[in-house]
Amino acid sequence: MRFINLPSRFRSLRFVFLCAAAAVQTMPAQDRAPVEPATLPAPDQAMEPVKPAIEKLDDTRLRIGGVTFDRKTREIRFPARVNMTEGLLEFIVVHQNGKIHESLLVTDISPTHLNLAFTLLRYPASHELYPLPNDSGGSSGEFPQVPDEVKNGARIAIDVEWNDGAKTRRLPINDWIQHAVKTTAMPQGPWVYGGSFVYDGHYSPETSGDIAAIFIAPSALINYPGEDNRDDTVWIPFPKRVPEVETNVTVIIAPYAAKTSPSKP
Repeated sequence: MRFINLPSRFRSLRFVFLCAAAAVQTMPAQDRAPVEPATLPAPDQAMEPVKPAIEKLDDTRLRIGGVTFDRKTREIRFPARVNMTEGLLEFIVVHQNGKIHESLLVTDISPTHLNLAFTLLRYPASHELYPLPNDSGGSSGEFPQVPDEVKNGARIAIDVEWNDGAKTRRLPINDWIQHAVKTTAMPQGPWVYGGSFVYDGHYSPETSGDIAAIFIAPSALINYPGEDNRDDTVWIPFPKRVPEVETNVTVIIAPYAAKTSPSKP
């Protein structure tokens, strides 16, 4: 493993981190946290180099924190674990400090790192599922007009991979979710990358923990665009399909067009 000199399209990210470091160095002395002399290196002690945020794993794969992504296939992977095998679901993935009482999976990755992977792989964010506000700040019931190329580019497939004894299995996450009334699996189809938003200077998923939602959540990076996505009383883990709680899994995100035939929507 080695760290890379980022190509031109990634240099803006490096610039952000360098600017942040420079801001700390130029901070007035009275605003800095004091440093204990014992923590300073001796004059002849070698300093450890600061590692860049993005690591190169091989010719096409890179990593940001716990998120791995592939520049060629545009596939994103991150670790999670099974959180629920029964009960109503509003999310498929949340951060471990988020709404774990209603999420199929939990993860400890940074939502910011996941969003950076989406951005660097050139996934456009579509806000088509987020209702526009009215004059009083509530929902107007109307939705933004999003160009077709953005809609198509924002559609993703989400799979889950796990070890089942000696076998490694992989299925669409939809197969692990059941409609409680129809008793059928969630229809196969895309999820939509919306990117969430920044509020009061904070990236919303970092404070809410919302990563991928079935019940529409503008704070989540990803939302389900299918039927009953505004009903929080119908989706449950599919009985006998979801492994036991605490099973380690890998969440795999890829362009939806790569998972379906051209004749399908």
